[in-house]
Amino acid sequence: MSRTRILCVEDDREIADLVAEVLIEEGFAVERAASGPEGLARLRTSPDAVICDIDLPGFGGLDLLRRASEAGAVPPFVFLTAFGGRRNQIEARRLGCADFVTKPIDFELLVAVLRNVLQRAPVRRAVREPAVQMTEREREILTLVSRGKSSIEIAQILAISERTTNFHIGNAMRKLNVTSRVQAAVIALSMGLLEK
Repeated sequence: MSRTRILCVEDDREIADLVAEVLIEEGFAVERAASGPEGLARLRTSPDAVICDIDLPGFGGLDLLRRASEAGAVPPFVFLTAFGGRRNQIEARRLGCADFVTKPIDFELLVAVLRNVLQRAPVRRAVREPAVQMTEREREILTLVSRGKSSIEIAQILAISERTTNFHIGNAMRKLNVTSRVQAAVIALSMGLLEK
């Protein structure tokens, strides 16, 4: 019998390690992500539930839940955060989060909340592919970025100008909502948009 799969989206490595250790001891399988974009990409694996911080690099947990909901049905979200203020809780619940646990973490409470959320959840629903539409040229250029090529090198390889190369990189970064070409390449790779 396969174990219940939990996606933990947490940028603090120490906290992520502790959460993963506790959940694994409780019999769960744990997958991790350290940013909003990485969490969105990992939702493609259809975890049974998500434990998510609100304050994340790239975009925050509330945006992650919003984007995931726009892409299709999402697994139950449990926010685990130091930002437990009323406004955050109201916004999280409006977006459809299943529960909210504040830091510092009471692990016994977290496990109880997670088990309760999983019992209430309907049969696992798949998340549709994120709606990122990249052109063939953008994918081609990001593939070369992922291989460590500079804009000048990419321009020479593809027989285009460096300005055109940077234009396509900028478009890809905007579509993936990231601030660097390396982030764009990593996220696009994790989403299966690029050749390895």
